Amino acid sequence: MPGLDSAWRTAVAALSALLFALMAHPMAGGPVAGPPEAGPTAPTATHPCGTSSQPPATYDHVMWIWMENHSYGSIVGSPLAPYLNGLIAKCGLATNYHNVTHPSLPNYIAATSGLGYGKIAQFHSDCSPSQYCSTGARSIFGQAPSWAAYEESMPSDCLNRNSGQYAVRHNPPPYYAALAGCATDDVPYTQLATDLGNGTLPAFAFVTPNLCDDMHSCSVGTGDAWLKAQLPAILSSSEYAAGRMAVLITWDEGAGGSSNQCAQNQTDQGCHVATIVISPSTPTGATSDTLFNHYSLLRTTEEMLGIGRHLGKAATAASMRQAFNL
Repeated sequence: MPGLDSAWRTAVAALSALLFALMAHPMAGGPVAGPPEAGPTAPTATHPCGTSSQPPATYDHVMWIWMENHSYGSIVGSPLAPYLNGLIAKCGLATNYHNVTHPSLPNYIAATSGLGYGKIAQFHSDCSPSQYCSTGARSIFGQAPSWAAYEESMPSDCLNRNSGQYAVRHNPPPYYAALAGCATDDVPYTQLATDLGNGTLPAFAFVTPNLCDDMHSCSVGTGDAWLKAQLPAILSSSEYAAGRMAVLITWDEGAGGSSNQCAQNQTDQGCHVATIVISPSTPTGATSDTLFNHYSLLRTTEEMLGIGRHLGKAATAASMRQAFNL
């Protein structure tokens, strides 16, 4: 019947309007229309970056891993380093990052103390720690709330001489004469697994692979395989999953070139190294072509750990926090 048909249409329209009004203006205590906003995702070893948008104001843990003697172009895009290039795609890469000088030791000292060229000159012979090859300067080890250096193939704590695949010149704490705790906090690399398992990882962790695994005496592929074997345990740890830890991988110096004044040198290939930034808040695939160097690494770490006073050249170095959302 025409009258009933019209009444049915009117009733359906009224019901639809009522449902729309309820969705737009829900009653107190009633369900809110639309899906809830997604919260941050816990980072994992296979998805370590881009899981949160907001970095912590200060970090509980910052870890450095130092590799050896390879310029930017021999790592980034290299088929010999598939794991590293996978990390680069997932995390962050500083594309204009520079070591400070040559050879190894003065870079390790500059990065951990902020000392300039005049003060690191005494370390240019890659000497072992001694009265003539040490410094009373302050370092990030002494600044940090707690610290440990994890040294692969070091046979005993704070060893101040070379031994097999362990090179003391790649282990900076023994060179700081005024640093307390070397005998207990500069330890063989095997201690890292224990500290991760026990929840005793310090605020600042310095990791040195041995002469083969750091690419110094063995191939890029060997170092890449070492990182592939070691990093998943770090990135699967409860410390990293909590979202307040970052891992930074860099190389002490590039190869080739001729300059020993590298911190600002953007033309010498021996001054240009890769630095990979891994943190839950670092966007996937982030890159920055800002001029950074080992002093920037020090400044950034000081900031992340809530250390207000910057050491030496770190005071004027560019921070990496904004570029990588740290």
